[in-house]
Amino acid sequence: MMSSCNQKQMTGVRIFETSVSGNKLTELTDFPPVEERATIALLPDEKYQTITGFGGSFTEASAYLLNQLSPGKRKQVLEACFGETGSRYSLTRTHINSCDFSLGNYSYAPVEGDIGLEHFSIRVDLDDIIPMIKDAMAISKEGFKMISSPWTAPPWMKDNNDWRGGKLLPQYYDTWALFFSKYIDAYKAEGIDIWGITVENEPLGNDNNWESMHFTPGEMTDFVKHHLGPRFKSDGHNVKIFGFDQNRDHELLKWVDVMFGDPEAREFFDGTAVHWYASTVDYFPEALQYASNKAPGKYLINTEACIDAQVPRWNDDAWYWSEEATDWGWTWAPAETRHLHPKYVPVFRYARDIIGCLNNRVDGWIDWNMVLDRQGGPNWAKNWCIAPVIVDTEQDEVYYTPLYYALAHFSRYIRPGAVRIGFENSDEDVMITAAGNPDGSIAVILFNPDEKMKGVQLSLNGKWVEFTISGKAIQTVIIPEA
Repeated sequence: MMSSCNQKQMTGVRIFETSVSGNKLTELTDFPPVEERATIALLPDEKYQTITGFGGSFTEASAYLLNQLSPGKRKQVLEACFGETGSRYSLTRTHINSCDFSLGNYSYAPVEGDIGLEHFSIRVDLDDIIPMIKDAMAISKEGFKMISSPWTAPPWMKDNNDWRGGKLLPQYYDTWALFFSKYIDAYKAEGIDIWGITVENEPLGNDNNWESMHFTPGEMTDFVKHHLGPRFKSDGHNVKIFGFDQNRDHELLKWVDVMFGDPEAREFFDGTAVHWYASTVDYFPEALQYASNKAPGKYLINTEACIDAQVPRWNDDAWYWSEEATDWGWTWAPAETRHLHPKYVPVFRYARDIIGCLNNRVDGWIDWNMVLDRQGGPNWAKNWCIAPVIVDTEQDEVYYTPLYYALAHFSRYIRPGAVRIGFENSDEDVMITAAGNPDGSIAVILFNPDEKMKGVQLSLNGKWVEFTISGKAIQTVIIPEA
């Protein structure tokens, strides 16, 4: 590969790769010559969104499993997620009350008719979730933000008196707002600051398969405007409020129109939360751009993603690089959206989605369960899924799947406060995103889904560097401070 004679070669560049050939965040120093190459120019003066962070979720399932491991293995997993030698997660999520990835149904307000929430207690979280969060906090050098989401209010507050489905009764709107406030206070008393909340996980529902509660865009907006927002203000909670919290398809457009079309509600909504389950291949750039344009200056965070409707493959890296995975939509999607749910390569889905989200103004991306078992649980509803880290508690063994390394390419190297920058790319088959970190370094993420190795010439401010990216690979290129 030939470089331009009027440019100088970069020095100090470090390149890390995860690939189907076996690299796992492996630092590369030798690059064979390749004729075919992508020419990429970084444009640091083109600045876009500020990055909030990347990470995974503290679920009761994950926390319970970690408590079944030996102390050494438990610490190893937490170090892999939060430590300086690991993924350095900076943005996380947890559930308020139980969810499907709990050991069973529970609420912090179990006493029916307790309007003042005098019996409110987070005692159930003291066994597993809170110890996991505290230990992660102790390991994380820079700390991390946490978003909390309810799957449902306690059944006695709902019109169907059930964990699944139904709506919050209007007479309990104030009580439910108080519930959020008490939750924030209770966690703060444990030394844990909640950075943000979503009003409701998946307000459109999940076919009543596990905990859920329904809102229309208007109902959620009214609840935030008249109840939750004023409650947070009166109680002095500087906690971000996120609306929607479901799939980023055409529904997203309807919700942001209502949420941010109301001037009073707009003041209380700090941003929009989205999920990826509307497609295995499409990251819906038009919908993301629309949401961002509707609420400039507000957060746009992907709060949940996982390889769903699948049981994990144990110690089988090849499967995670193979086009065999299916999701819920493979069998259940309506005919008009079935095309959005083809079989897919799990690693590709992560790389494509995170890069696509970043390039369309998303500022944070959170995976679902950090840890699951070989069944893809525990999950009381038998809604099996895959996590980046799989454990066998009986054998005290841990499997870091290729998904773990795929996410780490972003979470480890693009730090909170980074600003996404522009680029020009000659190869439409190679996906790329780039961000300038607070320390002055630039992180460039490349994704090559092709079988063939490709050459890359990367230029920045009159300097260049040449290297190769393996076939079926993700790379992070770190350019030190200029």
